[in-house]
Amino acid sequence: MAARFLVAMSVVVLLIESCMAAMFSARLIHRFSDEVKAFRAARSGVSGSWPEWRTMEYYKMLVRSDLERQKVMLGSKYQFLFPSEGSKTMSFGNDYGWLHYTWIDIGTPNISFLVALDAGSDLLWIPCDCIQCAPLSASYYGSLDRDLNQYSPSGSSTSKHLSCSHQLCESSPNCDSPKQLCPYTINYYSENTSSSGLLIEDILHLTSGIDDASNSSVQAPVIIGCGMRQTGGYLDGVAPDGLMGLGLGEISVPSFLSKAGLVKNSFSLCFNDDDSGRIFFGDQGLATQQTTLFLPSDGTYETYIVGVEACCIGSSCIKQTSFRALVDSGASFTFLPDESYRNVVDEFDKQVNATRFSFEGYPWEYCYKSSSKELLKNPSVILKFALNNSFVVHNPVFVVHGYQGVVGFCLAIQPADGDIGILGQNFMTGYRMVFDRENLKLGWSRSNCQDLTDGERMPLTPPPNDRPPNPLPANEQQNTHSGHTITPAVAGRAPSNPSAASTQLILSQFCLVKSLPLMLLLLHLLPSAF
Repeated sequence: MAARFLVAMSVVVLLIESCMAAMFSARLIHRFSDEVKAFRAARSGVSGSWPEWRTMEYYKMLVRSDLERQKVMLGSKYQFLFPSEGSKTMSFGNDYGWLHYTWIDIGTPNISFLVALDAGSDLLWIPCDCIQCAPLSASYYGSLDRDLNQYSPSGSSTSKHLSCSHQLCESSPNCDSPKQLCPYTINYYSENTSSSGLLIEDILHLTSGIDDASNSSVQAPVIIGCGMRQTGGYLDGVAPDGLMGLGLGEISVPSFLSKAGLVKNSFSLCFNDDDSGRIFFGDQGLATQQTTLFLPSDGTYETYIVGVEACCIGSSCIKQTSFRALVDSGASFTFLPDESYRNVVDEFDKQVNATRFSFEGYPWEYCYKSSSKELLKNPSVILKFALNNSFVVHNPVFVVHGYQGVVGFCLAIQPADGDIGILGQNFMTGYRMVFDRENLKLGWSRSNCQDLTDGERMPLTPPPNDRPPNPLPANEQQNTHSGHTITPAVAGRAPSNPSAASTQLILSQFCLVKSLPLMLLLLHLLPSAF
């Protein structure tokens, strides 16, 4: 019996020794450690507020982080959200810089603002305690039926000033004191165009549901820019009543809505031929939509950049037309890097059946005399993406009108200043554009941008976790018709040696297989050993 006991113990020792080589360890790093602080500063250029260990602020931030994590794990509360005044967007043409706008309500009591929609920036700013702002009287703008408004934090009972110690105050390194009010300055692509002022937290009023008839109201705390001083285009008719940044930054409205657990981390914009459109927060698009991944810039996802593999004019695909482009609803028209631009316009010029002409005051190089009938014969522009996904621009031209109707058209593409192009609103027309920030991809499907008022209605409550959200709208299926860094979680980082983790897993599995005969022998010996 003693001999059998010794044999059993020897088997146990062999089992332990055989698995020791496959054991491995991992080093855990706390979210508020100096290493994470350094990592965040290196990735974003801003370290932000960082609590001292075991201070009251340290424990408050831990609690806030845990609550945000809980919301993510529980899933989003609503399937879709849109501004309380409706999901509709509109363009007023040249008077307002060809951008799309929507009415939003902010503060308590709520005040309405007509803001431009810009996927190329992050901050939502509105005219506020103005030192230098655009005119706000309706009489100054021919297409408005009511005056535009100005915000004042003192007039809203729910407003809170942000201090320089706030984690989203990017100007904190330039502050004299952590208690100082947080200033902001944002410079835009247009020359000498900027907005500056103070950062404020207040309520954005939204509605949940699928159409503008829904009356389920939602109040979402967001950070806004109290825009006290505007310059450049913002004084000349572009975004006179503010601008809603929809970018990837932590300070954007989609970021606040998803972090609060209100909707999925995604939104959609739809632009129709009649200058109307829609915006929905939480929309992840149709299962049948085409997609392409967003690309990082210098290792970080700062904005919505995609990779175009080739451009085609009609059925003719052109060599040397691959480029990266910013998908930007804040850009009225489309810009291509110089080499791609030259190749595309040359091929378009070969295929178009019209006389080249120069229209005074128009910025485009390739314009043509034409009647309305000849417009139907223009070739389409097709952007090719990875995995054989295609984005077809059926009408890539800008129509020129004279006193007697249509007199010509221009190919609405311009050369970009650098090596990154811009896909603007004119290329997005007729599509439901889905900015899926959760999965870092762009989706698109043909759409007429209408509400779901005559089709299957969707529930206002969140869908079960095992079922994807219903598409919005269900009757707008894909058809065949002929535009700041988010700091990644440290816990999710891949190992520096990509094969290290898989090697350890294989070793562990091999250990179990190799030990199986020894385990069976042990089970046989132990009962008789005692």
